[in-house]
Amino acid sequence: MGTRESTRTRLLDATDELLLASGDPATPVDRILERAGVSPATLYRAYPSKEALVAAALDRRHAEWQAVWDDAVARAGSERDRLLAVFDALEHFRARATGARWCAFLGTAAAYADPPPVLATAVAQESESLHTRLRTLAEPVAGDRADELAEAVALVFTGALGMRLRPGRAVATADARAVAAVLVDAAAAWDSAAARGTGALGDVPA
Repeated sequence: MGTRESTRTRLLDATDELLLASGDPATPVDRILERAGVSPATLYRAYPSKEALVAAALDRRHAEWQAVWDDAVARAGSERDRLLAVFDALEHFRARATGARWCAFLGTAAAYADPPPVLATAVAQESESLHTRLRTLAEPVAGDRADELAEAVALVFTGALGMRLRPGRAVATADARAVAAVLVDAAAAWDSAAARGTGALGDVPA
C-alpha cells in the first residue's frame, strides 16, 4: 500500500523544521515521527531510510529556493542586478517561516565525513545548480570570464552563509552583496576593456 501525499508532506515538513531549518542533522527519527504524527512503519513505507527522507526534504527545499531566486532575478532591472539577485533571494528565503539557521545543504555536507549516496547526490545537485545558474547570469556581465566571476560570487555567497555560525561575526546579506558587487563591476569593466582591445588577461581596470 502506498503512502498518502499528505503523510509525505507531514514527514517532509517535520524534517525541514527539525533538521534543516534548525541546522541539527543529528535529530533522531523518533522526534521526526512525533512531530509528523506518523508511525515508524509509515515512515519506512514512504522512505527506505532516514537519509532518504532527508534527501527528499533537501530536494523540496532546493526547488523552493530556486523559485525564490527566479523571482528575485525577474525583479532585477539590469544584467548586473540579475547576477547579484542571489543575495536578494537569500534575504527573501530567510524571511520565510522555514528560514534556516544557515544553509541546509552546507549543514548536511558538514555532518558527514562520508555521506550516504542519496545525501551526497542531493548536496551535489544543489551545488551544481548554484554554479550553473551563476555562470549563466555572469555571462552577459563578464563574457569569457563568466566562469571566474561565477566562482567568485559563489565564494562570497557561501562564505556569508558560513559566517552565520560564528557568534557575533555573522555577515549581513547586504554586506556580502556589496562585496560581490565590487567583483562584478571589476569583471564588467575588464570585459568592456577587452572588447575595445585595451585589456589583458589578469588586468583589473581602474
